[in-house]
Amino acid sequence: MVEETTSSSNKPKSRAARPKPVYLWTVLEVQKWLRRHCSDYYPLYGEKFLQHEITGRVLVRINENSLLRLGIDNSAHRQELWREIMKLRLKTDILEIRDLERKDSPIV
Repeated sequence: MVEETTSSSNKPKSRAARPKPVYLWTVLEVQKWLRRHCSDYYPLYGEKFLQHEITGRVLVRINENSLLRLGIDNSAHRQELWREIMKLRLKTDILEIRDLERKDSPIV
């Protein structure tokens, strides 16, 4: 395993550090994700996500009807946001499956 040290401390830091699980994201972390992955729509809908206090747990449970209820009336925008949420969900599921496989595999 390759390790690097951080500038703030001399503790080793793994390069393959596991990202924080989506379902533990705060409202501000969802805002950061929305800004990064849906940058065209962030100026239009970032405030709506903030007003409704969309956390990571809520984000991965959102569907197209939820987006409509949030006030995202434009169907093309809704579909693009939905597509990004689905990609995030899929990525999260893959990470969880890999974790399960590691736990189930015998240590050699």
